[in-house]
Amino acid sequence: MKLKHYSILICGSLSMALYVSSIDFKYPKYFPSIEYNTANNTPSAEKVKLGRALFYDPILSKDKTISCASCHSPYNAFAHTDHDLSHGINDQIGTRNAPALFNLAWQKSFMWDGAINHLDMQALFPITHPKEMGETIEKVLDKLRNSNIYPKLFLNAFKDSIIETEKLLKALSLFQLTLISSNSKYDKVQKGLEQFSVQEKKGHALFLKNCNSCHTEPLFSNYNFANNGLPMDSTLNDYGRWGITHQSKDSLLFTSPYMHDGRFKTLNQVLNHYIKGIEKSETLSKDLKSNILLTSNERADIIAFLLTLNDKDFIFDHKHQFPRDLLLKPED
Repeated sequence: MKLKHYSILICGSLSMALYVSSIDFKYPKYFPSIEYNTANNTPSAEKVKLGRALFYDPILSKDKTISCASCHSPYNAFAHTDHDLSHGINDQIGTRNAPALFNLAWQKSFMWDGAINHLDMQALFPITHPKEMGETIEKVLDKLRNSNIYPKLFLNAFKDSIIETEKLLKALSLFQLTLISSNSKYDKVQKGLEQFSVQEKKGHALFLKNCNSCHTEPLFSNYNFANNGLPMDSTLNDYGRWGITHQSKDSLLFTSPYMHDGRFKTLNQVLNHYIKGIEKSETLSKDLKSNILLTSNERADIIAFLLTLNDKDFIFDHKHQFPRDLLLKPED
């Protein structure tokens, strides 16, 4: 019996005029309640500052060449654009495409296959994976303790000078929680500030009919796992968990390539898969038992709608970008 798997990661975000705030991050009021428990990691500006520095600092990798941002570029919705698969130390190539990072507060599990069940634990995987950062946590902590900038950053964030794993991971989480995308054209339509064009409106209706069961509004994901009929790439031999998470859709213009292995470079190729490329199997999602039927005009309409999910304000928000004031200071 053949088991095929994987679902598209093309991500989305929404917004309204009213927001719910929690110290260092805010989100539209009509978003659901967040999944991340901030009672166990109280947000603060200093913790976010520390997490931002750690996210961009290659000190986390064995040879100090790879940072989190190496594969999660802020200019690509924190995805790894133009690369099918992620790159690690010593020019090694991984087995999956780095997913975009945003609206993580609403996720219950992480990685393409949901292998990590808490955001605080997620960073352990890339830091220690031999084809990514290839470092041990103990050596990361030693490097941070011997740095001229991190003892002070940890002290300001946690009110003591002890640098330990839990603090490292919680600071990274809080920075990532601030990566909230909520100002696309779609968002502005929800706020009553703009209107869809005729084509975008048609595309929205087609999306709700054909895509919404997995990529559900308002976050454009049901955060479940499903087999979407992609033939397995025999060169990668990546079986995942027989299903890949339905992640949200946002800034599609910036996050190509698509799918867990980056096999599709364009949205047209993604639609081609769902129209005529689905490989049937016993584990195929029930929503995909029949191919999606779309005319060429309807395909264009859906793509027009999907492009309304691009959020340039999020992409170019300086608060999320490289902290020049911290990491470009020469150490004494």
